Parts: sequence; structure tokens; C-alpha cells
Amino acid sequence: MPYPPEAPPIDENDPTILAQILWDRLHPEQWPLNPKQLPVGSALVGGAIRDGLLSKLKKQPDLDLVIPEEALGLCQNLAKTLGGKCVVLDAERNMARLVLHGWTIDFASQEGHSLEEDLWRRDFRLNAIALTLEKQPQLIDPTGGLGDLKKLQLVAVREQNLLDDPLRLLRGLRLMAELGLTIEKQTLSWIHLHHQRLPQAAPERIQAELLRLVHAPWADDLLLLVESTGLVKFWQPDLNTATKPPAFPDQAEALNPEEQALALPLARLTHLLSDDGLNQLRFSRKQRQRCQRLRLWHQRNDGNAFASLSETDRLQLHQDLEADLPALILQLPAADQRQWLERWRNPEDPLFHPSAPVNGNTLKESLGMTPGKELGNLLQHLCHERAFGRLNNEHEALQLARYWLNQKQTSL
Repeated sequence: MPYPPEAPPIDENDPTILAQILWDRLHPEQWPLNPKQLPVGSALVGGAIRDGLLSKLKKQPDLDLVIPEEALGLCQNLAKTLGGKCVVLDAERNMARLVLHGWTIDFASQEGHSLEEDLWRRDFRLNAIALTLEKQPQLIDPTGGLGDLKKLQLVAVREQNLLDDPLRLLRGLRLMAELGLTIEKQTLSWIHLHHQRLPQAAPERIQAELLRLVHAPWADDLLLLVESTGLVKFWQPDLNTATKPPAFPDQAEALNPEEQALALPLARLTHLLSDDGLNQLRFSRKQRQRCQRLRLWHQRNDGNAFASLSETDRLQLHQDLEADLPALILQLPAADQRQWLERWRNPEDPLFHPSAPVNGNTLKESLGMTPGKELGNLLQHLCHERAFGRLNNEHEALQLARYWLNQKQTSL
């Protein structure tokens, strides 16, 4: 949530006034460390500056600090003094993170002979703005990032900077999805030209950028661009990237905001990456399973709200996708969407939220069953019968369970 919510984006040309407005929005008095504890020449850079100017600050923004020298040692000392934790990010480049009272503060030693030289080494001009931490804070903007922010345009500082860390190629599109930016023509051409370098970045870093992108407010406007640049082609070999992405915003009109927040990121991610791509980028097992199951049932869509499925398959669908069903509902016709959503919103619906009418302990105590495959099969059978309205209570379930066991014994 933006903080403060009533503050508009800054539209001020006087750098001194602009710096003071930004300083006030950053609320340094609420930071877990006092800026006076930092060495002379330190500056705040990166996302907090950008988001503060756009009035998109979180209540506890992540703070990125450039320190004249020995950032790692400073971070370690502050962690001891303030009772926080120092995480070494890159010992060779003198980068560390201070985790303190729920805040994340990154420290990096200045690269080059001056702060301006450090800023010229950054990815995009709107990220290459610094705010000094002196008594009268000053904005340092050697590349023209303030102008880009006013135009809501993404412009790379230099082509070489993108090559120095190829993850920046993807990060630019993620920023567009999060902030609603347009992109400068030359910058876009560099992303097209160098897209094949993205796999040089660590898989976990690529994964993190993609997760942020699919959750972003303007994600659907960026899906086609992400694909057309070739950035994700290495992780979607079995997908047709020449086709237009689904019209997720139109398909999601029947979903409430909470359901959209659940369904849209999963649907976007499943569209962007193949199962093998998810694995290569080291997504969690749970995330891979969610995408795999959604993709499986996408492929089995009969165009008739899955009416052609057998009872067994229909139950399996709802067991596989119970928590994620809104992501599948996106592809249904409007009338079917309303019906499915009404049933999914009812936690007592026996098909859309399938469960057995009795638990395993009850079956063990009442029927003398032991844990094992037979007990599992019986629970699934009872769940099936309840899902399709043929069981109404525990008494009926126990009667059916006894009958089921007798039939099994008779057949032996």
C-alpha cells in the first residue's frame, strides 16, 4: 500500500525542494537506524528513491545505501550495536544486508571515485538517482532519471550496464509491469538484441523477477512483450510463443479481487513457462505442482465446462485444483464461470471442496481397519459418493463402508 496514501507523485522542478519533499516522504525518523550513524558521503539510492518520487513507498521500504568504503564492516558493526543480523551478499564487492526490526537495509561500497560514477554504473536511469544523507539532503541525478520518472519511461543508463548483469534485461520489464512504465525504443532494442544472455544469471534470481512480474498490476500488458523479446524462450520450449497471451483481465471479470489475486499470477506463470522451465529455474516443488496440475486440466478442457468427464475424473479435477480452481475458471464461458464460482465460494460444497464424510480414525475404531492402502481406497470411495450427493451424513457413510468391506471380502 502506498505510504502516505494521499501523497501525489512529485511534480516539482526545483531540486532542493524536491529533495526535501522526498526526505519527508521517506520518514527517516522511523528508520531502525539513525542516518547520523552512517559515514559522511553515504547516500540512499535505488527503489526507495524511485518509489518515493512516484508515491509508491511501502510503510517499511527496503533501503539501499551506498557507503564511501567498507560497507561490509559497517553493516557488521551496526548489527552488533543495534541487535540486528548482518547477511553477507557479496564479500568481494563489499555488499551486505542488515535485517533489523522487520526492515531490510542493503549496504554497498561506492563503485568508482565518486557517487556520480557509481550511479552511471546502474541499470536504468530512474534507478540511478541518489539522495544524500546530509543535513540538507540533495538529489544527485547525473543520468536524467528524474525526467524519466515524470514521463513514466524506462531508459537504460548504457548498453554495457545491461550486459554487466544480464538479469537487468528481465528486471526492466518487471519494473514496467510494477510501475506502469513505457520503454524507450533504444532500450527495448538492446533487450531484444541481448536476450540470449539472460541464462547467464542465476536461476533463483530469474525466478524471483518472474514471480514479481506475474504478481504486478500491469503484468497482463507485459506478457506479450516478455515473450516477443525472447527473454523466456529458454524455459518454454513446448509452448507456442507466437500466439497472443490470453486476455486474463477480461476473463477475470467475474472474480472478486481476492480470487483474482489467487488466480491471475498462477495463470500467467503457467502460460509463460513450461513444466521443464519451472524446474530449470528452481521453482519450489509446490509451485511446480500447481502449474503442472493447472496445465493438465487446461489441456483436458472439453469446451463444455468439463461436462464430458467421468465422475472419477471430475472428482480428481477438484481434488487437484481445490485451492487454485479460480485459475481454471478463467477459461470457462461466462455463464459457467458464475456457476462454478458460486459453488467454489461455498466451503460446504461436497464436490468443489471434496472430503470424506468420516475420517480414518473413525473407520479404524468402528470397523477395526488398520492404516494402509485399503483404508485409503475406502476413504476415496466415500469421498466420491459424498461429492455426487449419494451420502449425507456419517451414519450413511459407516453403513456404506461396512457394505464396501463385505463386498471386498466376498470377492476374495
